[in-house]
Amino acid sequence: MTVQPSLQTEGPAQTNYDVVIIGSGMGGGTLAYALKDSGASVLLVERGGFVPQEPENWDPDAVFEQGRYKNAEKWYSETGEAFNPGTYYYVGGNTKFYGSSLVRFRREDFSASEHEEGTSPRWPFDYDALAPYYSRAEHVYKVHGDHDDDPTLPRSEPFPYPAIGHEPEIQAVADGLRRQGLTPSNIPLGIDWRQGGACLRCRTCDGFPCRVLAKMDADVACVRPALESGNVEILTGAYAEKVLTDAAGQTATGVELVVGGRSIVVEAGKVVVSCGAVNSAALLLRSADDQHPNGLANSSGMLGRNYMVHNNSIMVAFHPKRNKVDFQKTLYFNDYLLKGTKDFPYPLGHVQLIGKLQGAMLVGQKPFIPKWALDIAAGHSLDWWLFTEDLPDPENRVTLRDDKAIQINWKPNNVRAHQLLVKKVKRILQKMGYPMIFSETTGIAVNSHQAGTIRAGEDPRTSVLDPTCRTHDVDNLFVVDSSFFPSLPVMNPALTIAANAFRVADHIVPGASQHWAATRQNQFLPITPVLTGSNHND
Repeated sequence: MTVQPSLQTEGPAQTNYDVVIIGSGMGGGTLAYALKDSGASVLLVERGGFVPQEPENWDPDAVFEQGRYKNAEKWYSETGEAFNPGTYYYVGGNTKFYGSSLVRFRREDFSASEHEEGTSPRWPFDYDALAPYYSRAEHVYKVHGDHDDDPTLPRSEPFPYPAIGHEPEIQAVADGLRRQGLTPSNIPLGIDWRQGGACLRCRTCDGFPCRVLAKMDADVACVRPALESGNVEILTGAYAEKVLTDAAGQTATGVELVVGGRSIVVEAGKVVVSCGAVNSAALLLRSADDQHPNGLANSSGMLGRNYMVHNNSIMVAFHPKRNKVDFQKTLYFNDYLLKGTKDFPYPLGHVQLIGKLQGAMLVGQKPFIPKWALDIAAGHSLDWWLFTEDLPDPENRVTLRDDKAIQINWKPNNVRAHQLLVKKVKRILQKMGYPMIFSETTGIAVNSHQAGTIRAGEDPRTSVLDPTCRTHDVDNLFVVDSSFFPSLPVMNPALTIAANAFRVADHIVPGASQHWAATRQNQFLPITPVLTGSNHND
C-alpha cells in the first residue's frame, strides 16, 4: 500500500468538508471506504494513531502483561468503581485486536423473539434489506467460510473465499461434537489467507494486532484503501469534544475537536458519529446545548440507554495429551442459538473457539499461579467463548459524571439461559474426554460487543435514530456503529456494523455505492488458498 501511516496532529487540510466521520473503527472506517468514490470531501477523525508494526505486536508479555497498547481512559461503574474497559483508541478501533470473526446475523435476529426474561425487539428493517450489504462487506473484508456447513446461516451465495479448515486437533473436536449429534461449523474469518497472502495462521491473532497486516481489520481493509483514493483525509490524535448545531438546533454545523492541546472547529455538511456504542453516546451527551439540554438528539430520552454487551463466559478444557494447536479459532456450533432444551424452551446462545490461550494472557486473571504453570496449562487447553443474548433495558445505560468521565450502569439480565448454556457445554466436553473444565463469567470491563445506546426505530418517542441511522431530531446527523442496534443477537456484531455502514452510505451521499458494481468483478475474484499446515508461507 502506498499510504505511509503517521500521526497527524496539526489539524485538517480544510476547514469545511461534505462529511465528517468521527471514529475509524468498523463503522467509521467502513463508511469512509464506502464514500471514497462518491465525490464528497470526507474527513475521518480518530483520537488515536496507527498501531505501529513492531515485534511487540506478537509478544504476549507486551500485549497482555504490560498492556502495551492499552490507551483508553478509566470508566466508572454505577457505584463509582473505576475499571479499565476493553476498548482501544487507534485507527481501526477495536478491530485492530479482534479475532477476525465476521458472521452474519440470522434472519430470525431481525424479528422479535421471546426469552425467559422478556422480548428481544424487532429491528426497523429485515434481513433482506441488509443481505446485499453483507455480501459487499464480506468481499471487502476477505471473509473465508463454508457455504453449506451451518444450517442457521442465511446465505444465497458462496463466501468470497473458502473456509480455511481446521488443524488436526480441532478437526478431532469437530468429529467429537458431530458424534454427539451437534453441528460444528467453520467460523467465517476475515484474514488474508490466499495463495501469496500474508496470513501465517499463527497463535497471535485473536487479541493481538497483526504485525504483517494479514488481519482484515477496519484499518487494513478500509481506511488505508480509502486514503489511497485521495478523496478521504484522516486526522489522528483528534478528540471530538462536541457536535455543534445551528441556532435552532435542527442542523449539525460541524465538530469541535481538541488537536494537540488546542481547540479547533471543523465545519461539515453532514456529521457521522462512529465512536462505538459507549463513546458515541458520551459524545452526544457532551454535545448538549440550549435546544438539546439532555444531550444532542435526545428528545426521546433514550440516548445512552439500552446498553448491551452479551452474557459471556470463557470456558477452558484441559487434557494432558491434547490441544497442541496454533490457529485455534476456526470452529463454532449454533445448535442452541435459536432454541433451548426440552425443559427450557428459550434460546441459549452461541459457542465458539477463541484464539489459543498463552500463559501471559492468564496472568491478570490468575495472578497467584506461577507463570510457568500457566504456560504449561495453556499448552494443553481448549479455549471456548460462550455468549447468550442480553436484553435491552433502559436502566442499563451510559451516563456522564460531573467531571465528564464515562459511567456505565449495567446489571446483567437473561442470566439463567446463559448458566444453562455453560452447564450444557461442560457436559458436552466431559463426554469428549476432557477431565478438567473451568469457566468464568466476564464482568463489566469486557465490552467488545457493546451495542444499543442510540437505538434506531420508526417512532421518535422511543428511539434516537430513524431506520437510516439519521437522528430524528437533527436532520444531517448520523450514527454508524453498533449504537443503533435495537437488540444484540449472539454473534460478533462486526460484520453487521460494516454491512450497515455500506447501507447507510447511500443515505448520506445518494449513489455512493454505484461504483461497487463496476469494480466488484475485477477486484474480488476468489482465490483458492494453499494449505500446508499452520504456516502456508513456509
